[in-house]
Amino acid sequence: MPKRSRQTGLVALASLAAAAITLGIGSGLADSAPQDPVRQLQGVAAFQSIANPGDRSRALFTEAAKVITDPRCMNCHPVTGRPTQGDDLHPHVPFMQGGASRVGVDGLPCSTCHRAENTTVLGSRIRSIPGNAHWSLAPDSMGWQGHSLGYICRQIQDPARNGDRSLAQIRQHLAEDHLVAWAWHPGEGRRPAPGTQAEFGALIVAWIETGAECPPE
Repeated sequence: MPKRSRQTGLVALASLAAAAITLGIGSGLADSAPQDPVRQLQGVAAFQSIANPGDRSRALFTEAAKVITDPRCMNCHPVTGRPTQGDDLHPHVPFMQGGASRVGVDGLPCSTCHRAENTTVLGSRIRSIPGNAHWSLAPDSMGWQGHSLGYICRQIQDPARNGDRSLAQIRQHLAEDHLVAWAWHPGEGRRPAPGTQAEFGALIVAWIETGAECPPE
């Protein structure tokens, strides 16, 4: 197929995909609505009674991992290079790949449907399309789905896998990054991550200060 025709076909496919999402066509498109009570994170003070710093550090990370392993984060941290959706981590509809850029493939970027902000969709089961100016998949080296807390903990602090970030930079990313903050403001029809980003950030700070110890594999 000539390159121009192929690009035209991909653009048409992207338009159809966007229309399908907007109309809520197909099964399993909607995320779970926020029907459960607001989920909480225990504060740092709740762990002060753990005398051993290593044990306290591991307990702090386990609490912070309520956010890390939440679907709002996990859906963008697959191990397949393909995003998932919903609280059940079902495959993205329509089929998508992050590609080498992590923002989609030629002719069908994530920005085809995901804008700089959440987009309300009237009359649709999905209720809104999530959005952020930096919407993208995590790199393969930071795929979390299917891994234990101990494995994820070691990934996060391994410069060879985390983009050569120091623990200070990891703290800044988790506690302050605008894309991470989306997990607490995921748009109509989605349950936010537990607690708040500030509470999550405080747990990460305390985890680092107690040695950044990891749970067992």
